[in-house]
Amino acid sequence: MLSSRIFPPGEQELLAAGIFILASITDGLDGYLARKHGQISSMGMLLDPMADKLLVAAGLILLVRYTPNLMPPWIVILVLGREFLITSLRSVAATEGFAIQARDVGKLKMVVQIVAVVAAILAHGWYEWNFWGFIVGVQLTARISIWFMLFVSLLSAVDYFIAFWARVDHSTRRQPTPGIPAKPGAARTTPIT
Repeated sequence: MLSSRIFPPGEQELLAAGIFILASITDGLDGYLARKHGQISSMGMLLDPMADKLLVAAGLILLVRYTPNLMPPWIVILVLGREFLITSLRSVAATEGFAIQARDVGKLKMVVQIVAVVAAILAHGWYEWNFWGFIVGVQLTARISIWFMLFVSLLSAVDYFIAFWARVDHSTRRQPTPGIPAKPGAARTTPIT
């Protein structure tokens, strides 16, 4: 959309932002409806986070191309690196037989990422908006939202890693150590599978 010659500047950004917002709403709506109607599936639990990541990754990568002064590649690398880290931790958790539920800061991260992408798309076309004397700094808003996105993304990675580590540490403490007999009268523990 942003490179299209079909739509004039200004309309391109509004259309691109609208499509991104619509895709974000439908992504959130399908998860909500699945939970509301009790139609949560293993496939949905696997694909929904991947769809979130793909949506945001596509937006961020395209913004590096169209607004490199606003969306530097190193920020996108950190944000997408966080996504790969969390996906890897989820894979390890699944292999170990447990799952770490989505955390509130992770849900906030997704919302902040959507806001940052939309703000950066709009900043591609405008520096500021003047609403009858009330000036809205579009580029300033985009910059603040991008930095906030980076902060929340890194914070959610730390939060998820702490939850993951606590779960791994807890499950290893419950497993008996091979070669060491259990104390008489101690409760038997069995490994989590």
